[in-house]
Amino acid sequence: MDEKRNIALFAPATDVQEWEALREPLLNGHLISGARVEAFEREFARKHRVRYAIATNNGTSSLHLILVALGIQEGDEVIISAFSWVSAINVVLYCGATPVLVDINPDTFNLDIQEVANQIGKRTKAIIVSHSFGLCANLQAIAALAPEIPIIEDATCAIGSQYGYNYAGSIGVAGAFSFHSRQIITTGDGGMVTTNDEQIAEKIMALRNHGASLSAAQQKLGPKPYLAPSFNLLGFDYLLSDLQGAIGLIQLQKLDDLLSFRQYWAEYYYQQLKDLPWLKLPRAPEGYTHSWQKYVCCINEEISPLSRNQIMEFLQVQGISTRPANLAIHTLTYNQIRFGFEEADYPTARDCALKSLTIPLHNRMSSADFEYVVKKLQQI
Repeated sequence: MDEKRNIALFAPATDVQEWEALREPLLNGHLISGARVEAFEREFARKHRVRYAIATNNGTSSLHLILVALGIQEGDEVIISAFSWVSAINVVLYCGATPVLVDINPDTFNLDIQEVANQIGKRTKAIIVSHSFGLCANLQAIAALAPEIPIIEDATCAIGSQYGYNYAGSIGVAGAFSFHSRQIITTGDGGMVTTNDEQIAEKIMALRNHGASLSAAQQKLGPKPYLAPSFNLLGFDYLLSDLQGAIGLIQLQKLDDLLSFRQYWAEYYYQQLKDLPWLKLPRAPEGYTHSWQKYVCCINEEISPLSRNQIMEFLQVQGISTRPANLAIHTLTYNQIRFGFEEADYPTARDCALKSLTIPLHNRMSSADFEYVVKKLQQI
């Protein structure tokens, strides 16, 4: 009998390097946003081949800042995925705009392109395109539907993902990233906005810092220390700290190795589990580089020996953490009350929420952990 293991669904890829990176800001006393954040931004922009990377306090703030910078307001409509984290709809509501939900492709968990086409209207001012679980959406096809409508990339779960040569977050008008502890690289929590648009970048730099025209570093280190920032915008307190920036720099240096590890073990899962007829496994289409932020399967309950929930309970007893992949956001109580959504309005999103299964895939897992997960799934 196998010895029971305890395998977490997520775990950050942190070690003594991050601990050592905290020494400089802790000892020099500069803990707020400063030199470490600026270095993190430069390296992030270089890695993603974009002109600007602007650090924020989380991925939700990043999305919110992009919408504000684009001038999204009451009366506007923003297309979003019906299968996403709640922040995707919340940031639209923060701006007073109307979210327009679109169902997904069950093979990719990304937006159904024909459904996007059906929902574009005169009031559509932006499309938030989520790259679900590390797989880029078909941005070229979505952009071709209405080239004049800005595409915002929700790359919060897609650092390192590629669509052809291009990285997630480098294709649309702007991209939003998250460094939550569940992400591939983490700063505890944190975010980044990427863009090639100078006006958007400058506006977001001000918006994240209360609308200030000068950063704290510019005011402290510039040649005219008596200059005070002007506040021409209603801004927010969305800054990343230098402690987080120091961690982010180390994490970013590890990114390629972290991705290679995940890609290797995602392929291992596929090869070992592909013969289970009741388990639909994820694959990256040709020309796409998947980062595997999550490994999300779907259960065919018509032929499965157990229901999805029973499988999750079985795996929990075996010491394997799992969870559903994401939310069908039209089924959430607040959204149903506010917008009158029905369960059947977005059937693919609903079905994926009910039938999806996320199994562990992270950089602290050992080969024995992966073998154990496979063996327990094969026992079902």
